[in-house]
Amino acid sequence: ALNTDYVMRTGAFDPKDAKIVPDEIKETGAKLKELAAKRYKSVIDAVGEELLVSGSDDFTMFMWKPEKEKKCIARMTGHQQLVNDVKFSPDMRLVASASFDKSIRIWCGKTGKFMAVLRGHVQAVYQLAWAADSRLLVSGSADSTLKLWSMDTKKLHTDLPGHGDEVYTVDWSPDGQRVVSGAKDKLLRIWRK
Repeated sequence: ALNTDYVMRTGAFDPKDAKIVPDEIKETGAKLKELAAKRYKSVIDAVGEELLVSGSDDFTMFMWKPEKEKKCIARMTGHQQLVNDVKFSPDMRLVASASFDKSIRIWCGKTGKFMAVLRGHVQAVYQLAWAADSRLLVSGSADSTLKLWSMDTKKLHTDLPGHGDEVYTVDWSPDGQRVVSGAKDKLLRIWRK
């Protein structure tokens, strides 16, 4: 995961300007590219540099400065089984990791220091997605549930049962209004705030 993933994903479109019914895009491709580059540059100016966190099946994660160093700047340990997913929060202050050990761990997005463990799933956690405002995290698990986690309390906010089998994928819309999930039950579900 890169700390700039969110700004690259949203490109020229700032989620704070999102509408329920989006306006027609009137800008040219060149103008959109320019806007996206401007947003990316403003993020890099704010955080200083790109950081990367890699997760592994040896239960560890490493934080890197890919543009400057070939050695990792932090070794992040604590998971008891392989790491399935790693995501930086949109505000880049936090990193979340999901594991087969049924837990989610929260780390500092600048130093890689451990901050909290989130427990509640009863089987492996496959994937994570952050809300646009970085206040909520959603997780999908082999236990057939999605769970919303509050970053204010570092506790379970809402349990979202509804799938009949393992939840393989979750994602949050860039405007923060909806979560989508896909599961082994061959259903896609859209969850609204």
